[in-house]
Amino acid sequence: MKASVLFVKCLENENVEYVFGIPGEENIDLMDAFIDSRIRFITTRHEQGAAFMADVYGRLTGAPGVCLATLGPGATNLITGFADGNMDKAPIVAIAGQGATGRMHKESHQIIDLVRLFEPISKYSVGIRLADVIPEVVRKAFREASREKPGGCFMEFPEDIAKQNVDLKPLRRNVGRIPKAPEDAVQQAAAMLSEARFPLVLAGNGIVRGKAWEALQHFAEKLSLPVANTFMAKGVIPFSHDLSLGTVGLQSRDYVACGFSRADVIVCAGYDIVEYHPRLWNPESEKRIIHVDASFADTDGWYVPVCSVIGDIASTMSRIVEGFEFKKDIAVHRRNFYAGTLREVILNELEEHSRDSSFPLKPQKIVWDLRQALDDEDIVICDVGAHKMWMARMYQAERPNTCIISNGYAAMGISVPGALAAKLVYPQRKVVAVTGDAGFMMNSQEIETALRCKVPFVILIWRDDAYGLIEWHQMKAFNRPSNVKFTNPDFVRYAESFGAKGYRVEAAGDLLRILKQALSDDKVAVIDCPVDYSVNLEFTRRMGELVCPI
Repeated sequence: MKASVLFVKCLENENVEYVFGIPGEENIDLMDAFIDSRIRFITTRHEQGAAFMADVYGRLTGAPGVCLATLGPGATNLITGFADGNMDKAPIVAIAGQGATGRMHKESHQIIDLVRLFEPISKYSVGIRLADVIPEVVRKAFREASREKPGGCFMEFPEDIAKQNVDLKPLRRNVGRIPKAPEDAVQQAAAMLSEARFPLVLAGNGIVRGKAWEALQHFAEKLSLPVANTFMAKGVIPFSHDLSLGTVGLQSRDYVACGFSRADVIVCAGYDIVEYHPRLWNPESEKRIIHVDASFADTDGWYVPVCSVIGDIASTMSRIVEGFEFKKDIAVHRRNFYAGTLREVILNELEEHSRDSSFPLKPQKIVWDLRQALDDEDIVICDVGAHKMWMARMYQAERPNTCIISNGYAAMGISVPGALAAKLVYPQRKVVAVTGDAGFMMNSQEIETALRCKVPFVILIWRDDAYGLIEWHQMKAFNRPSNVKFTNPDFVRYAESFGAKGYRVEAAGDLLRILKQALSDDKVAVIDCPVDYSVNLEFTRRMGELVCPI
């Protein structure tokens, strides 16, 4: 068989459902092989959109999302979405065509060293130079992409190698398991928590990757531990749970930071320091940290665990519970301290703007109405910008992987292609792309992809006609903006030009009604919602003057 056919069979062997990408001259043999494959090829309108789709697919399924491009500019267009997935620990595999090996050693049309280009942003970057190594290379790429901590792997496939004939088959898949943590470390953690007076949990993305959210909730309840989650771990404990403190990760002080200030022991469970740098919650490096994860922590001066419990996270937390010495007076004190005081302040703020009638809409009102329009299992894919800060802080997730936020790399443009991928993974759930007007225009062309593939979702645009987050930072630093304003098309007519539905919010009372209508349309719908970001600076001022209620 041709090497290109073998390559596709190797992808099938890895249970690949979709490949997102764009056909090109140097990947023409692969494209032909997809015709007879059970893999569905999703032709996108830009390679960046393809990479973001693979990124979100990987986050939601735990299996590598796959994207494909041709050489040169096709491959370089993958980089932003690929790097986003790699830094946020999403399993992602990128494949790029390449010119023939006979011209790779010299200056030649569209030839650049793709392997070296992808190396700094991947776990494994390789060029295929012999057809005989295809089964090994593909198996290794998928194993490395999936292995804790997950990330990106890149394969370069030259056009002359793709045309060769081979007599090989895919390698058998072997799936390893994360071992249990050592007993002495488990007992050390249990002893520390038995004596602590004001401990709390910082839950990170590893809880989602390890499917350990039920174990986390059991752990928190048995030990009366309040739980704060990072942006990427929203929903690992339901926000409605009385031990949930909500989300941390803002660069400014917030109510949940008061809990960290008082805490004497912090259990960092499945936490990656890229999610929320420890200097922001441990500025004096004095906190006693218990690191619970499947791998050791990265080295950081603000993050030096007293106890590291390395192994399967769910198993570890269950075993700590077994070794915990229950002291009723301390447990009651912990629960009353956090749930009765700090959580009440957080809940009051969330409801403060629920009936706000001002227009343009306040960010808090948009988040509130969006939450009312969606069921607990429905999914929002949040883009990057000022709206991300409000969504991360105030959107009340009740289930894991229902609020996807680009965090470590924080790449604009993820929401529309990401929503398409989310709807492919969960066709029965409602999906909303939450985006600013700037991020929307970066990959809005994927509306056509969604319509062609019959993948319905809603796009909620927070329109302020500016790079709002940058203006927020500029005003904080210099009290004046610089080159952040722009103009937008008529988003309703823009949506309709694709064949999608378009809605415009013209009063505060419109949004919830329009959201419900758009979600029931079962079609791609775009909602133009003007937002008043003047509250950004007010929030900054108020948090700067914050006096902890505990």
